[in-house]
Amino acid sequence: MLPDGDTGGGSGRYGSFAMELLINEMLKLGARRETMQAKIFGGGQVMAGFTTMNVGERNTKFVQDYLAMERIPIVSQDVLDIHPRKVCFFPVTGKALVKRLAHSHPETLAVEERRGNAATVARSNAGGSVDLF
Repeated sequence: MLPDGDTGGGSGRYGSFAMELLINEMLKLGARRETMQAKIFGGGQVMAGFTTMNVGERNTKFVQDYLAMERIPIVSQDVLDIHPRKVCFFPVTGKALVKRLAHSHPETLAVEERRGNAATVARSNAGGSVDLF
């Protein structure tokens, strides 16, 4: 997905239109806006050397700004860095499991480890029920 673009054609490729579709469909199915919460994942720079247009960073900023504007709280997140992720979401319980997969930046592995993976895990679990598996 792209964070922004010409939504006149109604393309779900763009964040603002896709989010409107999602929220409206949830409301049709009985959700109440005042009880909505969000968990966000991804936005990693998973392709080495792809730095001129950091789509992951733009998508992350877009979704954080969009949810703030819609007053939908983010209760849990695991975003940015260089890891692709596998996410399993269980709608009945609201639980999300996140697994960080091997990344395509082997040259940065040592730097990532020195930053302190414990702090990264703690930050990714703050404020919600996300389990790393």
